[in-house]
Amino acid sequence: MRRLKNRLTVTALSLLMGFSGPLSAEQRPVVVELFTSQGCSSCPPADEMFSELSARDDVIAIALHVDYWDYIGWKDKFGHPDHAKRQRAYAREAGRRSIYTPEMIVNGKTDIVGAKPMALADAISDHKQAPVRMTLDAKRGTGGVSLQGTVPSDVTGPMDVHVLQVMPVHATKITKGENRGKTIEYSNIAHNWRLAGTWDGQSPLEMSVEVAGDDPVVILIQEAGAGAIVAAARVE
Repeated sequence: MRRLKNRLTVTALSLLMGFSGPLSAEQRPVVVELFTSQGCSSCPPADEMFSELSARDDVIAIALHVDYWDYIGWKDKFGHPDHAKRQRAYAREAGRRSIYTPEMIVNGKTDIVGAKPMALADAISDHKQAPVRMTLDAKRGTGGVSLQGTVPSDVTGPMDVHVLQVMPVHATKITKGENRGKTIEYSNIAHNWRLAGTWDGQSPLEMSVEVAGDDPVVILIQEAGAGAIVAAARVE
């Protein structure tokens, strides 16, 4: 039974990676947010799967490390209370009473509990087939990023412009807590997350944001109140 389960997992991961490809003008990247923690014993399989997912060029993968497992004995150096706050906002929007790790949120709408590659592959495929609501172009220059976006379809209210950076990869040797003795490689670790502004979507988006450091920059246009992600871009 375990051997069959392992084969299914490998097959699902192959499917998850098999649909990647270059973006065309008619496509938009699918955003996958992973809520994880170095102090969570259930998280390493999701972290490993997320590392594979990060290689796809049609997906923007963002790992948000939370701090609510730090009390177990290991402080996650990438954990931030704002990441848990964002996770709680998603839970309230969906009518869920609890938060947990690992959890993935796809395009701000679809939640997946644990490391479930087949469910994740299905969710990514579904969101890729959804109509494109707007296009977003981001260009990085000296000291910042300039944004240009079209007027989105089906505007239902204000939208938040989120700007963050991701650390592409970092290996951590964990010496305490539930994962003690393990060295785990993490990918696309979120940091410097901030709300750059609010946009009403009634006219084309044009704005510039300051960015420090060399890590890749991610921009999310999201319906206010932890709603759907309308558009996203990543610049190196």
